[in-house]
Amino acid sequence: MDFEALLNRILSSATSICAKIIFALIVYFVGRAIIKRFVKALGKGKLFAKAEGTVKTFTISIVKITLNVVLIISIITILGVPMASVITVLASAGVAIGMALQGALSNLAGGIMLMVFKPFKIGDYVEAAGTAGIVKELTLFYTVLTTWDNQTITVPNGSLMNSNVVNCSTAELRRVDLSFSCAKSETPTEIQKIMLDAVNSTAKVLNDPAPFARLSDNTNESMVFSVRAWCKNEDYWDVYFDMLQKVTEALIAKGVKAPAARVINEVNTLAK
Repeated sequence: MDFEALLNRILSSATSICAKIIFALIVYFVGRAIIKRFVKALGKGKLFAKAEGTVKTFTISIVKITLNVVLIISIITILGVPMASVITVLASAGVAIGMALQGALSNLAGGIMLMVFKPFKIGDYVEAAGTAGIVKELTLFYTVLTTWDNQTITVPNGSLMNSNVVNCSTAELRRVDLSFSCAKSETPTEIQKIMLDAVNSTAKVLNDPAPFARLSDNTNESMVFSVRAWCKNEDYWDVYFDMLQKVTEALIAKGVKAPAARVINEVNTLAK
């Protein structure tokens, strides 16, 4: 084979490879744009118009990942890489990848379980995995919460499934529980009446179930009263802080004495 023929063969191969690479790049960028538009349209389409928020975000995450995998396989095919070789490599690396991604697989399994059992939905206020917040998004691997002070918390789905989830938004009504203490010289029935009057004058407190105020503990230094009132779920924090302030102000206005501080005198004697 002369030099000219060798050069022509190299140029032909280089041209073919460059053409495949350029075509693969075009397919990649066009594919990414199509996937982005499709996923966006899917989220706004009629298919998910009545779907619960967690179902919507979780399904869209699956669709997005699946389409990207199909795009990658298409690009590999365009580049002329034998799929048998790719499958062999993936199979060989599967075990190692699985070991390295145990946490991710646990989160994926947790996301699927959250979708199946639905302990919460988008917009619910939950307490779980040592944190609390309003559920904003449920993805394949993570659940996104927003706290009352507008911080974003990303919680692994595996952690959520392995912890107790307290959903504070499922019931229509919610009870506010507070505790107050006073000196032992006070009369329990009078303190109870003061507290009930203050609770009944608090806005958004429901009359049914009726408010509750009773002596719940008795120590050497004080009497402790439990005060409870029901309200609508969305009014919980308003009632909580208003009731705390109302009862405190009522006790002060009536001259109710605070618990006496316990003073312990320690006398040290020196041994002769």
